[in-house]
Amino acid sequence: MVTKQAPTRQAITLKGSTNLVTEFFKFAANTILFQRGVYPADDFHMVKKYGQTVLVTQDLGLENYLERILKQVNQWLLTGSVTQLVLAIISKDSRTPLERWVFDINLVNQVPNSSAPTPVKPEAEIQAEIRNILKQIVSTVTFLPVIDEPTVFNILAYTSESADIPANEWVDTDPLAIEAGKSQQVKLRSFSTDVHRIEAMVAYRYDVDK
Repeated sequence: MVTKQAPTRQAITLKGSTNLVTEFFKFAANTILFQRGVYPADDFHMVKKYGQTVLVTQDLGLENYLERILKQVNQWLLTGSVTQLVLAIISKDSRTPLERWVFDINLVNQVPNSSAPTPVKPEAEIQAEIRNILKQIVSTVTFLPVIDEPTVFNILAYTSESADIPANEWVDTDPLAIEAGKSQQVKLRSFSTDVHRIEAMVAYRYDVDK
């Protein structure tokens, strides 16, 4: 008797991983901007993603801005030329950096000359890891200082010297670092595909005299 085996899931491709990571950044940025009050709550609406409800902007200007940024990030991911993305929240009036949400981007090391096939990471496991990061971003309101002033944000990309950087769209800029004596850092969860590993953390300004 001949039996037909169930198809096995193929390892995620570079393009597939790149699209997944890019999409994660979109939802992570929206979650941060909502939770930290950079944009009014009324500017966001609920959508279902990763098996949970997430908030996404309805502000067309912000939506287009993020789309342009993420389109370029997607290209840099494909060429392996971006190593870190930072969403910095800044005081609108004083331009003082208040928070830096940092996402380190690493390539998953493949075992060279290995006869054993590399285990394929189940998609459900990847989505669960992403879901946990987004939940953790939401929960940071329990320990991050209350922001009681108008804020704006910048997205910084750290790239290799060989990266193709579109003229007039990305410029060298201040890293928007928080002074060491006034900064606290909290490591967040990570997630990985068969190709990329994303490590997250948040640094925030902590004024001890307050």
